[in-house]
Amino acid sequence: MKAHASPEVVIRDGQPVAVIVEIEEYREMLEKLEEIEDLAALKAVRGEPLEFRRFEDYLVARERDV
Repeated sequence: MKAHASPEVVIRDGQPVAVIVEIEEYREMLEKLEEIEDLAALKAVRGEPLEFRRFEDYLVARERDV
């Protein structure tokens, strides 16, 4: 993994308002955030009980919806 330069903090009126990072570091951050969101969604889905139905029942419902 490549070492990143320190982020630059933009100060306005004495308060931090933005951070400047290298584009590759930004992309890595977005990728990690997407992975975290995906894992949270997977955890939510896995927490729901599974419901099964017969294939014939699925076909009947599908015919009604089409």
